[in-house]
Parts: sequence; structure tokens; C-alpha cells
Amino acid sequence: MVEWSDSERNTIASVWGKINVGEIGPQALARVLIVYPWTQRYFGSFGDLSSAAAVLGNPKVANHGKTVLNALEKAVKNMDNIKGTYSQLSLLHCEKLNVDPDNFRLLADCLTVVVATAFGSAFSPGVQATWQKFMSVVVAALSSRYF
Repeated sequence: MVEWSDSERNTIASVWGKINVGEIGPQALARVLIVYPWTQRYFGSFGDLSSAAAVLGNPKVANHGKTVLNALEKAVKNMDNIKGTYSQLSLLHCEKLNVDPDNFRLLADCLTVVVATAFGSAFSPGVQATWQKFMSVVVAALSSRYF
């Protein structure tokens, strides 16, 4: 179990409170699909993903990006049991969707880039360190059923 200081809890809540799910989610997922094109294999039903412009303009990518970020809110609200919170989601991605668990890390990294870009100097190194700790716990929880 991860220990969270009051400062870390407040930092994560503060970052989350400033995130616009409708903007950040689609941008983060689109970045994953563009920067790591092999991840597109999990989104065959999404239609045209043949170029950066196609990915960025794809409404299914945008909607799923929002879904992903809405799911991240569960971790923000359940910081003392992130692994349990994502147990069924991890099982789904492992057994039914067969998603490579490294993709969770890629998404976390892209999300961090998008948040840093959106927040600018407010996403200081200290804030980033706390955010990345949080994202590492989320990635470990989503990967837990694989091991």
C-alpha cells in the first residue's frame, strides 16, 4: 500500500480539480495513438486513425479519452485503495481486451505531458513529482491482474 502525505493528497486533488476532462482526456489519448502508433491496434472499431489529423479529429478517440479520464477520477477519490478500485478494469484489459500493460504507462506519460502543457508553470517539478507518483500507482493497479 502506498502512503500519501497530506501535501501529496492536496496536490493531486488540486491538479485533478483543474483538469478539463473534455479537453485533456481526448488530447492525452490522441497523443498516445499518434506517438505510439502500435497502440492503435486496440482501437480497430474507431475508424480512420491513419494520420495525426485523423486521430485528432476522430470523435471516438475523443469520447474514449473522456472515458479514460472519468475513470481516473475514481483513483483520485479512492487514493487509499487504487488497486481495489481498478481490480475489475485491470481484469477486463488483461483477459478480454488483451491490452499490453505497458500501454498504461505510455498513457500516463502522455497524460502528464498534456497536463504539463496545459498548466504551464503551475505544474512545477514538485507538483509533477507528486502527479507521477500518483500515476505510477494507477499504472501498477491497472497492471495488477497481469502478474
